[in-house]
Amino acid sequence: MINTLEKSAKTVDAAIDEALKELGMSRDDVSVEILEMGKTGFLGFGAQPARVRVSYETPDPEPVRPAPRKAEKPAPAKPEKPAAPKAEKPAAPRTEKPAPARDEEKALAPVPAANGEENPDYAAIRSFLEGLLERMGVSADMEISPRDNGGINVNLTGSAMGAIIGRRGETLDAIQHLTNYVVNKDSEKRLHISVDAEAYRSKREESLTKLAEKMAEKAIKYKRSMALEPMNSYERHVIHTALQNYEGVTTSSTGVEPNRRVVVSYVKPEKPDNKPKSREWA
Repeated sequence: MINTLEKSAKTVDAAIDEALKELGMSRDDVSVEILEMGKTGFLGFGAQPARVRVSYETPDPEPVRPAPRKAEKPAPAKPEKPAAPKAEKPAAPRTEKPAPARDEEKALAPVPAANGEENPDYAAIRSFLEGLLERMGVSADMEISPRDNGGINVNLTGSAMGAIIGRRGETLDAIQHLTNYVVNKDSEKRLHISVDAEAYRSKREESLTKLAEKMAEKAIKYKRSMALEPMNSYERHVIHTALQNYEGVTTSSTGVEPNRRVVVSYVKPEKPDNKPKSREWA
């Protein structure tokens, strides 16, 4: 059922807002017809308000149905004669299964999973990531291994790793952050968990190192500072590390997140002191 409501105000937008406020609806729930645009007049004379007609739809009223007739009470049923009890069959004797032999017990015992799954930290990581990937609609194989510094490496492989990595590794960084938070939330010890996909991080580090050296060469050639594109803290750390011992340049970070970037600056070499040294007479 289509209903209409007319409203007047100084402007068309003000009239529409008043109508929506009265109806308790949003702009997408109604259709608006402008009846008069309105005039501001001159010095307050000749002003005319804007007028709009708002159309909205309401559900049709349900037809009135006749009241149901009262059901007649059924006649009381005649009591039936109780049936004679049936003779129960004797229960068959229970036969207990013989206890399994020692060889069978070994076969039924749980086999420790490969790749260190007996470690509760590994199990927590696998459980969280499997649930997360399932919600993302991504199927991946997971390899969990220890790191030299006591942390844990997780490498994901599969056919849809682009959705896991994201733009410049942003999605992968978010997954790594969530994994560290969930696993370390109720733990007394702090584990650093590195999540990678198809060895993306090592490839990205290699390309960033090459980029840093290329920008350092340009800074020395043109004797001026070179600013790189905005990067996250991990990528900026790779650039700083790659150029920390590079002669002729120095690095610094500028800007605020998420637009913080590394600047590679040219450093003038120190001139040797050519002044003659005074002789020391004995």
